[in-house]
Amino acid sequence: MAYYNPKEIVEVLNQTAKTKNEFPYKKTLVLAFLGGAYIALGGLLALIVGGDMPGVAALNPGIQKFVIGAVFPLGLILVAIAGAELFTGNTAYFIPSVLSKRMSYKAPLRNWALVYTGNFVGAIFVAIFFAYFTDLLAHGASHDTMIALAVKKTSAPFYKVFLKGMACNWLVALGMWLAYSSKDIAGKIMGIWFPVMAFVAMGFEHSIANMFFIPTAIFYGADITWGEFIINNLIPATLGNIAGGAFLVGTLYWYAFEKE
Repeated sequence: MAYYNPKEIVEVLNQTAKTKNEFPYKKTLVLAFLGGAYIALGGLLALIVGGDMPGVAALNPGIQKFVIGAVFPLGLILVAIAGAELFTGNTAYFIPSVLSKRMSYKAPLRNWALVYTGNFVGAIFVAIFFAYFTDLLAHGASHDTMIALAVKKTSAPFYKVFLKGMACNWLVALGMWLAYSSKDIAGKIMGIWFPVMAFVAMGFEHSIANMFFIPTAIFYGADITWGEFIINNLIPATLGNIAGGAFLVGTLYWYAFEKE
């Protein structure tokens, strides 16, 4: 077969978690830097292409949301196929092994801390050097879209950002679940594209993507402080991402296909 069935996916992810746990921490940080940078590049593409559609946004806002969602998956495709570490996907991979007691709970915590840090550095790197210093978003509708997006993300109540983060990573982790189910590149791309497009178009919260979107807006002068970014968005989005990946994907699929 050209794909793994659902039970086999859990077995593949158990081996993936074991490999990630045994990988040297310095190399994990390098791959995490790449993961954050790749997601940021997808976000930059989304702002340049989808954000520069003022006429469409005014008359058919759903089409603009779809276009932004359609190009954003570039980042996760690069993560899955070129190879990189991404915090949001990793929230799900370790859970079946931990719940089956093949791995200590300390393993995912160590990995998540390393990867989250590396993702942040990679996202900020792209925000500074490729989004800000290049002036790609200095003018026009893409600039306005970027500022409006960042203000919206930092103005919502904690619980809404948490719930949007939970829904986001349910879809992101499922996208990676589908990618691992496929044995060819085309299948991996298709498996990733639909769930990621969906979460972006619906306006859910991805903590690593927000490490790019909101700091970029701050660099361009948005009326947002770093404290507002961290407290109002990054913390609730991260907690929601953990809940979505660890429970709605990792735990429920462990229960369905591996729990004795």
